[in-house]
Amino acid sequence: MAAETDPNMLINTVALLGAAVVAVPLFRRLGLGSVLGYLAAGLIVGPFGFKLFADPAAILRFAELGVVMFLFIIGLEMRPSHLWRLRRAIFGLGSMQIGACTLGLTGVGMALGLSPIVAFIGGAGFVLTSTAIVMQLLAERGDIAQPRGQKIVSVLLFEDLLIVPLLALVSFLSPQHVTDASTPHWPGIVAGTVSLAALIAVGLWLLNPLFSLLAAARTREIMAAAALLVVLGAALLMEMGGLTMAMGAFIAGVLLSESTFRHELEADIEPFRGLLLGLFFMAVGMSLDLSVVAKNWQLIAIAVPAMMATKALCIYIVARITHSSHVNALDRAVLMAQGGEFAFVLYSAAAAGGIIDAAFNANFTAIVVLSMVLTPLVVIATRRFVEPDRQSLDGIPIADGLEGSVLMIGFGRFGQVASQALLARGVDVSIIDNDIEMVSSAMEFGFTVYYGDGTRLDVLRASGAATARAIAVCVDKRETADRIVELVRSEFSQAKLLVRAADREHARVLVGAGVDYQLRETFESALQFGGAALRQLGTSDVEADQVIEIVRQRDAERFALEVASGGYEQGKGIIFRNTPQAKTRPTPFSKPRSTGKQLNEPGSGGEPSSEVAPQG
Repeated sequence: MAAETDPNMLINTVALLGAAVVAVPLFRRLGLGSVLGYLAAGLIVGPFGFKLFADPAAILRFAELGVVMFLFIIGLEMRPSHLWRLRRAIFGLGSMQIGACTLGLTGVGMALGLSPIVAFIGGAGFVLTSTAIVMQLLAERGDIAQPRGQKIVSVLLFEDLLIVPLLALVSFLSPQHVTDASTPHWPGIVAGTVSLAALIAVGLWLLNPLFSLLAAARTREIMAAAALLVVLGAALLMEMGGLTMAMGAFIAGVLLSESTFRHELEADIEPFRGLLLGLFFMAVGMSLDLSVVAKNWQLIAIAVPAMMATKALCIYIVARITHSSHVNALDRAVLMAQGGEFAFVLYSAAAAGGIIDAAFNANFTAIVVLSMVLTPLVVIATRRFVEPDRQSLDGIPIADGLEGSVLMIGFGRFGQVASQALLARGVDVSIIDNDIEMVSSAMEFGFTVYYGDGTRLDVLRASGAATARAIAVCVDKRETADRIVELVRSEFSQAKLLVRAADREHARVLVGAGVDYQLRETFESALQFGGAALRQLGTSDVEADQVIEIVRQRDAERFALEVASGGYEQGKGIIFRNTPQAKTRPTPFSKPRSTGKQLNEPGSGGEPSSEVAPQG
């Protein structure tokens, strides 16, 4: 027997996609952002628009997978060591913000005439921010990896951890709790612990061998299917343990963050993430019950701005107490002022437990949805205050379709000098930089420099990294250089990789990462400076050059010892010193190429030595 199908399903699907395709570019063109476009599209095709979809809750449940995949991708960027460094922000900043906002929002509820318990439930639902909206807005701005973005991500992670305790608290506050008191709670705690432990065990010992096996098959669609299996399997496992799907996906991402396959996993998941996250926003738009808003418009008109303003104020105060700047504190307050998708779950659980009635559930659900809808508008309205130094890209060439044989990333003082040798030989060099002012200045001097962030895989591809014979990383921040090296080594192994090192320690890290050539940014200039000093003392050019070469060779041998030993102790004896009792050990790799020569003029009172003797 053939399965029955809904004849309108295809029409509704086409209408859903059509609304998104029309609304999102239009809203972005108007400067309102893609999130608001998705929300508006959902409202238009939903039960309170053209009524093409009668059950937005079902779509919302499915579309939550977009949030799940987003958290997986964020987890891929969070190495365990980096996550450990964020522990104070997650638990310290997170607990302070949640505590302050809960008190403030409970006070707003009581001011609206609600009982303390009901006001607490309303505030607890609103205090948990919409992960989907905030992460999307941060991603569009490119701020997720920035310090202020990392603090916001830390708070969102702490909020996810609070979901289970809040549900347990709702169960405890329920009038039905007395009748259910005989039911033990420990099985749920055990289930959550076992699920978490099982996920960590699988991530540590099974996932990498699995992906190594699949990679050997060289079948791209199988790798994509395996990536989806990991994300959805982790989400399912955590949900079975009573935790959130998003938390499961995030942990899976963190466990794979050290994997050599993480960039491929990110590329495989990204299309599904974008599509499902857009569907999630549309489902939120469909969930806005306009009949409830019309019936209780006075309450909602007061509650929405009051709760958003109170939450924003509490977030701002906590941010300033924890030493954030005014701009960053205001930015965090505006981004996180809305309620989140978890409020729907909390309010439904409270209604099922008899703590709140159906009318309260409907009203506060509408309040949360409206706050989510208003957030992009509030962000736009306050943009001039939270982004005072944002520069325009008008007239700035964007990296796209470049094909140079050498890709140079970073065009500061180091890159400008390094480029001259290549350009003098007529080498085709593509140059990118993420500093708009630098790009503009270079254009004034006749250079063609493209705007692009070298830490993004899509920008590297658009800049021609896949066909470049060499990639020169000339950026000044070591963290940025390390990220670029990781991407290039993983995705563009055909190119020779030359990297500017910040210092000796950074040079060791780069050698360990497998770069083809690294150079400490001040080393050669310091050698030439020392040679010039010798010449000023009367040393001949030939002898000065010999001394410089000896120093260069000894430094190379010292560096090789340090790389091999993983520390600085082995190479300390090779350094020339100006302390008489500090003897210099001969290099273990090669004999000195020449005997020590007297650098002082005869009769000056100095002792013949291969070192410069201190003058009395």
